[in-house]
Amino acid sequence: MSIVFQKHEIIQCERCRAPFECKANSYTKCQCSEVQLSINEVQYVSELYDGCLCVNCLRELQQEYQESGY
Repeated sequence: MSIVFQKHEIIQCERCRAPFECKANSYTKCQCSEVQLSINEVQYVSELYDGCLCVNCLRELQQEYQESGY
């Protein structure tokens, strides 16, 4: 019998509840690093959510911010 250890934690997106692999200890390999947010976009997202978000939600929130004209 072999035991498989996961390197990273599977968590749920705080916004949509989709499961994804969190690689906070390897940020450059984490899916969230795929979305380049400006400082203002980061602030906008952090005002709405405290936890980790999936890449799809980060992209949607980035677009929402840009379309809002902040």
